[in-house]
Amino acid sequence: MKPKTPSASNAHFLGSKLRSLRKQSGMTLEDLTARCMQIDAINAPSVSYISLIERGQRAPAPKVLEILATIFQRESSWLLDDAQQPAVPLEDGNQRAADRLQLEPQVLFSNDLMEISIPELLSQANITGRQFAHILIRAYQEHNRNQFPDLERAADLVSQKRFPLRSRHILDIYKHHGLKVKWFKKRSFHTINDEEKEVETFFRSFFDSPNTVYLNEDLKNNEARLKYDLAFNLGHKILHGGDGLISSQSTGGELGGSPPPSKDRLTTMNQRDILIAWRDFECSFFAGALLCPRQPFRQYLSRKAYDIFSGKQIYLTPAVIMRRMTVVSPYRHWHYFDIYPPNNLRAVYRGNGIPLPSGTMTNSPDFCRQWALFRMVDDLESMTLCTQISLMRETDRDPRLYSCIAIRTKDGAGNPHIISVGIDLFPLLESHGTRPETIIEAMKIAPRNKKNEIIMPQKIKEAISSAARIINISWIEEGLKSPINIICPRQSSCPRQTQCTPRPPTPKRISWVEEIKEKILVASD
Repeated sequence: MKPKTPSASNAHFLGSKLRSLRKQSGMTLEDLTARCMQIDAINAPSVSYISLIERGQRAPAPKVLEILATIFQRESSWLLDDAQQPAVPLEDGNQRAADRLQLEPQVLFSNDLMEISIPELLSQANITGRQFAHILIRAYQEHNRNQFPDLERAADLVSQKRFPLRSRHILDIYKHHGLKVKWFKKRSFHTINDEEKEVETFFRSFFDSPNTVYLNEDLKNNEARLKYDLAFNLGHKILHGGDGLISSQSTGGELGGSPPPSKDRLTTMNQRDILIAWRDFECSFFAGALLCPRQPFRQYLSRKAYDIFSGKQIYLTPAVIMRRMTVVSPYRHWHYFDIYPPNNLRAVYRGNGIPLPSGTMTNSPDFCRQWALFRMVDDLESMTLCTQISLMRETDRDPRLYSCIAIRTKDGAGNPHIISVGIDLFPLLESHGTRPETIIEAMKIAPRNKKNEIIMPQKIKEAISSAARIINISWIEEGLKSPINIICPRQSSCPRQTQCTPRPPTPKRISWVEEIKEKILVASD
């Protein structure tokens, strides 16, 4: 039977299926074109033609449809059907990739519709455009594993990879690039953050176009913070020409670390919000690269066994040390969190796919109190440092093993907050011959203490210790001195045998439509 030509209305479904089948087979567009040529050289489509089909912008001719159906061993009628397409396999081993939403059918995710729907969605969810921009930037960082060579090169050209830098060295660079510095006096003050809460804020610096950087005089008493602000504003001059379209720098625990760039606190999204958030990210990354050039800093970390307090000797804050670790380390599976009590997230990086602790983006109390971060938040008075080995358990995924270190610190305004850096241990152990399945099975039968923590088997402890010494991260071995904590993304789905907090009742989800449907189907049998 001669296949019919697909209509424009279902062309996008055909395109989605074709793209999914091609990716499942590991084919590029060029590969698929070559296969088509082998089957029918006369009617074979070109690369650009197949690309148009996949994007739903062209309906294939009957002969082309026959060729594609032959290659993928499908009926032409199946390709034309608007049923769900096969899932595209994950392109990497990152478990977080499983959370990705397939934007299908593509007709609903066109640029025009997204531009209309996203601002409305943010307004209903009470998320500002600036917050949404930071979520996009975070996803971009994690997708690229925090590797941005263009920004690294820009910083290296300016500093000539000098390490360590002092503020006087950066001021010399300022003179070379025609930048002037002016000082102002401003003590910490109370202001309102994104969640309408009063916070102590320290206004540190701002860029006045075209070439003047204003700095708070209090920074003179804190070399580490002064160096960072000088480097950040230098980045704006180098990367953006110093046009002034960038956030002022302040400290107060808000998402992104800076106040809204405009006087009006907008609840909707506009292009300015996204641009400024993106520039803030670029300048922040530039500052880290300037103060901690990749090779010299990697060697420094190795000599210090990744000591998070090693910045004291070279006038760098623990936050800069931790964030830069995730970039320069030859090991790629890192995460980083910065949380203000009780559960306000300021910064996060999840290059190892660790789930985001529930409750950090809202005031919801539904977070797992066994995370090192939240254990310290709950005990700010006595806990200043925590090293931890954690078994992450979720109902629908395989367990994972993490090692982290968290410390209590204070920002420039004196607000206490917790910063933490950690790694996924499974890729490390697997690369040294220990299979994750072996560890998981050993954990299942291992004894527990009264707190329901796992007493680590000696063989597992030795394997982790050996691997930690190879990558030379000392706080991993420190974490081995304590039992393994069982953690989860949210309190309401606690997997512990004895839950650390009472689980709230889970409402039963009833779909009466599906129940009626089932009864009809049973009766028809």
